[in-house]
This record gives sequence, structure tokens and C-alpha cells, in this order.
Amino acid sequence: MAESSKPILFSYFRSSCSWRVRIALALKNMDYEMITISLTKDGGQQFSEEFQALNPMKQVPVLKIDGITIGQSLAIIEYLEETRPTPRLLPQDPKKRAHVRMISHLLASGIQPLQNLSVLKQVGQENQLTWAQQAISSGFNALEQILQSTAGKYCVGDEVSMADLCLAPQVANADRFKVDLTPYPTIRRINKSLLALEAFQVSHPCRQPDTPPELRA
Repeated sequence: MAESSKPILFSYFRSSCSWRVRIALALKNMDYEMITISLTKDGGQQFSEEFQALNPMKQVPVLKIDGITIGQSLAIIEYLEETRPTPRLLPQDPKKRAHVRMISHLLASGIQPLQNLSVLKQVGQENQLTWAQQAISSGFNALEQILQSTAGKYCVGDEVSMADLCLAPQVANADRFKVDLTPYPTIRRINKSLLALEAFQVSHPCRQPDTPPELRA
């Protein structure tokens, strides 16, 4: 395969949304190139004109694949699922599929944006930790309850799904913001199982080309 036909992922090691996509690419065993975009260097490389032309939202991840450019991690994962369906990340059963999407959106829309870098900048340095902890705890309270009826080994049953690709990165964010995870035994149990899987390990923020030496595993 020619070099240029490889998908290109624009990623930042610590971006939880980029990590979701890195897990999907690893699970689907896809060969791709990575271009790292630092969200902190040079005032944030996502604000460069060049990157803005790729994604007007000025956010990572962005995936260039099959001649198109896709932003938004869940849209990228669904595209990969529709074009490269094995292994499956959305269950065949429509009810289970609905549960996977519900949990994915709970994490990706209901928690992550509230504690995102751009929002934290707005709430002021001294309020950042409390703000992020409240956003994550409030979402995790709901999720822990939902998982009582959907979870098997993973978020929905016993197969890894898109919901799990959203869960592990959000638990990592919770750790960063020193959220007490004691009240969430199901979330902790699932996360532990996920982090034992190779796809979650190779895609982990501590093992990326742009991971700073002090954060490397």
C-alpha cells in the first residue's frame, strides 16, 4: 500500500477524545500515520490556520481517511465501524446498540466537554479542580446507576464496544482531577478489565510519540 493512502490521525497524547479513536484503530488493527498537535505549545497548535482549515472547531482528533476528513471522535469511530466492521464496536442487537450509544454520549457529551481544557480556562485557575470534579462525579453517579442494568464484563455485555472506548479515557481524566472513585465500583471494575487489553495499552497517553518523558510508562 502506498504511503499516502495510510489514514492520518491528528492527535494529542493527553486528549481523551483522541485516545478513543486510537483505541478503535488499535482494535481494528489499522495501520496509520500520526501527526501530533500540542494543545499547550505555541499557545495551542490547534489554533494554527493550517489546522483550522482541517477542523474549524480547532479540536483533536481529526482523521484523514479514504479521501475524507472527519472530526468528532464518535463520528470517526462510527465511520470506522461502518467501513471496517471487524471487530465489532457496535452490537448487532438494536437495543444493545442503543445502550452503547447512550453511554458513549453520556460520557462524550455529558461529562467530557464540561471539564475540557477550553472550559477550564473560562472558570479560572482557582476553581478548575472543583469544577472538573463536580462535572465528572455528577456524570459518574448517573453512569454507575445505568451500568447496573447494561454491564457484563464491559459497559454493555461482554464485548468491548464504543462505550468502553469512551469510558477508559474518562476514568483517566477523573484520576488526573483527583476524583474519588470509591463510589463507582462498576466503573472501576470495567476500567481495570479494559486497561488489561492490548489495544488500550498501546493507545494509552503514557505511550504516545508526544508523551513528555516524565509521563512515559
